[in-house]
Amino acid sequence: MVIFKVKVKPNSQKQSIEAELDGSFKVCLKSPPVDGKANQELIKLLAKKFNVKKSEVTIRSGLYSKNKLIEMPLPEI
Repeated sequence: MVIFKVKVKPNSQKQSIEAELDGSFKVCLKSPPVDGKANQELIKLLAKKFNVKKSEVTIRSGLYSKNKLIEMPLPEI
């Protein structure tokens, strides 16, 4: 398992994942931060990007924050 930091930007024009210099990720999401929609989109996007199941991606902290800690298995290469 790996844990990493993510900074989420909801209500963006496009979806994107960018690696930051400090090892964290900046993720732009189209969904608004209402009723967990942005969190659901984040999990779906990370699972697709790193080729893991959505059920394996967990938000460890920051459910209601732009700064989150994500836990998921190491992606297979």
